Amino acid sequence: MKRFIGFIKKEFFHIFRDKRSLFILFGMPIAQILLFGFAVTNEINNVKLAIYDQANDVESQKLIQNIASSSYFDVEKMLYNKEEVAATFKQGQVKAILIFEPDFAKKLTKEGVADIQVVTDATEPNTAMTITNYIAAIIKKYNDNFNKITTTPYQIQTNSRMLYNPELKSVFMFVPGVMTIILMLVSAMMTSISITREKEIGTMEILLVSPLKPLQVILGKVFPYIFLSIINAVVILLLGFFVFGMPMQGSLFLLGLESILFIISALALGILISTISETQQTAMMISLMGLLLPVILLSGFIFPIASMPKPLQWLSNIVPATWYIIIIKGIMLKGVGLLTLWKESLILLGMTLFFILLSVKKYKIRLE
Repeated sequence: MKRFIGFIKKEFFHIFRDKRSLFILFGMPIAQILLFGFAVTNEINNVKLAIYDQANDVESQKLIQNIASSSYFDVEKMLYNKEEVAATFKQGQVKAILIFEPDFAKKLTKEGVADIQVVTDATEPNTAMTITNYIAAIIKKYNDNFNKITTTPYQIQTNSRMLYNPELKSVFMFVPGVMTIILMLVSAMMTSISITREKEIGTMEILLVSPLKPLQVILGKVFPYIFLSIINAVVILLLGFFVFGMPMQGSLFLLGLESILFIISALALGILISTISETQQTAMMISLMGLLLPVILLSGFIFPIASMPKPLQWLSNIVPATWYIIIIKGIMLKGVGLLTLWKESLILLGMTLFFILLSVKKYKIRLE
């Protein structure tokens, strides 16, 4: 045990002597969280909606058909009471809900004005605003067509409500995304480079014939990055909370457990990359192309997954960061617990176990 502890200390000393590693570990999180603070505009397609039609009359049904027939929205489900509204959003099934007031057609024809409430999930503020604008445009077009066949002009009013992020702060989108990128960067990329460096300079063989067991060598190499990843996660959360006003609605304990699970999956990927890389440069390129870019482009961090082509949507499902971002947004912004996030957590756990088994198997092959 003393040898193992000494080996871990040696790894910490090695990291802190390397200025480039220190910059990546501690400079990148702060730089990225500040640079990604600018809002990113997005187009939307095939966004899932829910409808709560309290009127259920001819005009409300026509308007629903107009919305459903557009390429921008898919009507995922119909709701039948107000309690379903909050539950649907917390489950993450839809991005917006349209609520028609009772006697919609009657008020439109007799009073000349009828109301529709558009409630959106604003955990992705740019997407929420885009959804609201698209729905308002469809309703306006329907209203204009409706007035062409009547002698008295009518008006359909839309009232918008943004849940979980009423001020549409873009920080609520990029803090979870940057946290995901940093954990992947530190855990996977730095681990693969660290192990590959030992192989490149010929010291890995020396370590493997030392009194330490191979498993202890690998644990010793990855343990510092678990510790540093947790520190980075805490730094990002503190910056988001104190600098940008990022809320924390859910359990910090659950967020910590989910983060550690994601870190372990990233570490397993790092070990897997190290088994197929002979140089640090190769490991860096594989990490950038195979891990970092999918995390940024396919996880839903910047671009909504529902707006991507179907092949990319399927590909995004095998990116662990996709599920981790859903989990941390649910905990931090919606305040939901494991009862709501059990499916995403189970998928992330399954991916983690798969990557661990595969990386251990591949590493044993390389050691033989």
